[in-house]
Amino acid sequence: MKRHATAIWKGALGDGTGKITTQSGALQDHGYSFKARFEDESGKSGTNPEELLAAAHAGCFAMQLSHFLAENGTPAEELKATAVVTVEQVSAGFEIKESAISLEAKVPGIAAAKFDELAEKAKAGCPVSKALGTITVTLEAKLV
Repeated sequence: MKRHATAIWKGALGDGTGKITTQSGALQDHGYSFKARFEDESGKSGTNPEELLAAAHAGCFAMQLSHFLAENGTPAEELKATAVVTVEQVSAGFEIKESAISLEAKVPGIAAAKFDELAEKAKAGCPVSKALGTITVTLEAKLV
């Protein structure tokens, strides 16, 4: 299985612009820029690689956890996973340092200890977490 996306960039870093298109069509010539990536914390000026990484991580984690919960005989009613990717300026430019997942879960009939165990297992086992092995991945999970 292979998935793909295409990025087209025109111009220099500071004043250039780009467009991202994903295989699924979820993004079609979606704009991104230096401002969207490093200056506009509101997210209103376009997407950026870190936002897309956060979306991928949150989605992957939620899917992995849903599988473990179903295997446990306690399928989730709802999993709301949010990933926050932290980018810091370092001497050599910018570096992704962390992906912090927060989770609010509705899982009828599960004991808190078992839920925590399966959430940690999903954090470690989801393919995106594995791909992010060079950065810190954290998890704050709670049953609601």
